[in-house]
Amino acid sequence: MKTNAKIDALQLMLTDLRTRNETVRHKAAFRGCQPEFQSLVTNLIEQLELELKKQKKQIR
Repeated sequence: MKTNAKIDALQLMLTDLRTRNETVRHKAAFRGCQPEFQSLVTNLIEQLELELKKQKKQIR
């Protein structure tokens, strides 16, 4: 499969969002916004996955 910089960047961002960053999650819990934080992370992952699929489709 061919790759490009945008696909690589999207894959790296998805990996980063899916990795449990305990420091950031602890801050969200401390501030009382853990559900809101997790909701935003989930929405970002969904948007990035859609963009990744679109980019992969374009280079095929």
